[in-house]
Amino acid sequence: MSIFYILVFPGIIFLGVAGLLAEYVDRKLYARLQNRMGPPWFQPFADFIKLSAKEAVVPERASSTMFRLMPVLAAVSVVTAFLYVPMWRTQALYSFNGDIIVVLYLLTIPTLTFFLGGWYSTSLYSMIGAVRALTQLFAYEVPLFMAVLSPALLADTWSLSEIAQFYTAHPAYFVVNLLGFVVALVALLGKLEKVPFDIPEAETEIVGGSFTEYSGRYLALFRMAVDIEMVVGASLLAAVFLPLGLGLNPYAGFLLYLVKVLFVVVLLTVMRTVVARLRIDQMVAFCWRWLVPMALAQIVIVLIVKGLVAR
Repeated sequence: MSIFYILVFPGIIFLGVAGLLAEYVDRKLYARLQNRMGPPWFQPFADFIKLSAKEAVVPERASSTMFRLMPVLAAVSVVTAFLYVPMWRTQALYSFNGDIIVVLYLLTIPTLTFFLGGWYSTSLYSMIGAVRALTQLFAYEVPLFMAVLSPALLADTWSLSEIAQFYTAHPAYFVVNLLGFVVALVALLGKLEKVPFDIPEAETEIVGGSFTEYSGRYLALFRMAVDIEMVVGASLLAAVFLPLGLGLNPYAGFLLYLVKVLFVVVLLTVMRTVVARLRIDQMVAFCWRWLVPMALAQIVIVLIVKGLVAR
């Protein structure tokens, strides 16, 4: 069963399909909001198959081992993180007290692989994109951690499953964490490197950023990892901030889980549609000037509510 969980559901196959479908929803809605037709539903699958079938070229001056290893490490980390996130019930597949820290850590690894993959490509464009990716990491990661961990303070646990159980029993506390949800949503947009935070792979400036020298199955795996990270990130926000319906029967709970993930993906798409790309200095300033204070305010609100409830 463990092999089935990892390889089929809710592991690699399920996440791969869900990630490609999420990419389709993102691209289609993004196009419609710009009065374009957008791709057909099978376009992400066709792109993945096409890239996987092409030759994978490793630059002559690149570190072959690091170049080949980074896409695999990115995909493995996001798939592993998903095993600790509750989906259609309050209990995750694997759970322990402190798993929320592990999930946040695992979701940091893809950005580090983008940096290392671009850096060891030894291409100028790749190295510039790699430095930008790492710079962004230190901007959005702090408010993201603070926003996601603040509901854990109110639930008095570091387990995602126990957090889901607490907020399922107390759904009114969603209002308390609303500010944290907004902060986490914006920070997730930065983690996924989507507009306005797509600075590390700005095509008009540095071609493809960290992925400039990647091709074939390695580029396909990197793109798949980003799609899966979008699903896992949306699932994490749904489990922490939108745990409604986790007490339903498995089928209804799973359908509601898909709706919540789709809701988060749609919000991300709308946000990246209405805002233009920022410069790297603007992105860093925005995170530290606005997102961090908002995340701190969320923690203060949670502590006040927790103190009032304790009385």
